[in-house]
Amino acid sequence: MDFLNILNLTGGELIGAYTAAYVLCALGLAMHFGFTGLLNFGQAAFAALGAYGYAISTLSWGWPWYSAVLFGLVCSAAFAVILGIPTLRLRADYLAIVTIAAAQALRFAFGTGEYREVTGGANGLSQFGESFYSLNFFPDGRYEIGVLTFSADELFIRVVGWGLVILAAVLLLLLTRSPWGRVLKGIREDEDAVRALGKNIFAYKLQSLAIGGSLASLGGMVFVMSSQTNQPSTWGTNFTFMIWTILLLGGAATILGPIVGGMIFFALLMFLQNVLEGLVNLGLLPFLDIAQVGQIRFLLVGLILMLLVIFRPQGIFGNKKEMQFNG
Repeated sequence: MDFLNILNLTGGELIGAYTAAYVLCALGLAMHFGFTGLLNFGQAAFAALGAYGYAISTLSWGWPWYSAVLFGLVCSAAFAVILGIPTLRLRADYLAIVTIAAAQALRFAFGTGEYREVTGGANGLSQFGESFYSLNFFPDGRYEIGVLTFSADELFIRVVGWGLVILAAVLLLLLTRSPWGRVLKGIREDEDAVRALGKNIFAYKLQSLAIGGSLASLGGMVFVMSSQTNQPSTWGTNFTFMIWTILLLGGAATILGPIVGGMIFFALLMFLQNVLEGLVNLGLLPFLDIAQVGQIRFLLVGLILMLLVIFRPQGIFGNKKEMQFNG
């Protein structure tokens, strides 16, 4: 078993573009759930709108990258308003049902054949990153960072993705420590008390939904830009549940938690996959074959998360007192 290669692949996942994309979505969910108490199970919809907004405006309308990014953000903000106006007065469990249903409806709309010329239908869209990668300031070649080796484009998307993570984390830090952020925490802990102080609860919730959704739309753009393919099947419930896993692993009402949680989650998945494949190839796990490794690694990660929930339910960086609002 080549442990050096395993560590190389695992290290690559720690700073991978997909990891950065999920972390951005998890930071948006931290705004929704961790700081405001909104039980949003439709975060994939905001990521999909950012991805499709960028891809469609680039391929169909020929817009430059900055206009395409702005369009994706506007789409997610508009969706937050459309979704939030009728739903943000609902109780938490009803809000969860509505948001997951809205995300699924949006995914099916992107995949329908009726809009194939714009959305690509079930096959999705591809090769929309030319304008973005034209900004790459790294000369062509291979770049070594420790034991990791990247091409110029691979390095560029990682720099952009993690640069956005840093900016998003700083933005959330400033917002949550401001008077506006303290109102959000008050809504999370006792909505009636904040309403009694004369605050417009609905407006604050809507603002939180739009900001968190915009962060997720940036995550969606980074996700599809890494492979330059965007398919509706990507934005299923699995996408949202993985974001929730990252958030709860690191700590819901934290900013550092989703970042570290995402890095640990994807590094652990890659490490377990490569170790299990190596053991199967050596014949040490005769009851498994390579095709089953992908499912087994999720089972093992799930077991680890179960133990975490039992012994540290607040997550790695979470504060147990912050969870009491769910009670």
